[in-house]
Amino acid sequence: MKIQIEYFALLKEQRGASIETIETKAATPEILYSDLKRQYTFSLEPSALKVAVNEDFANWNHSLEDGDTVVFIPPVAGG
Repeated sequence: MKIQIEYFALLKEQRGASIETIETKAATPEILYSDLKRQYTFSLEPSALKVAVNEDFANWNHSLEDGDTVVFIPPVAGG
């Protein structure tokens, strides 16, 4: 299935892109992030992130479907 992924902050820096569409067999955001973390050597653990699917916050075990948009949201520092 095709999934669109959006990256922000540190993940955007580490990936070198803000958005991409990939082919995946990952059934959940948890599996998807694990695959991406291995591929792109992301430094953040899932426990440090929130996840959104199709613009709604989601559980890490949410079932992904073809055409979904997934956003992994890292902590944001501010002043």
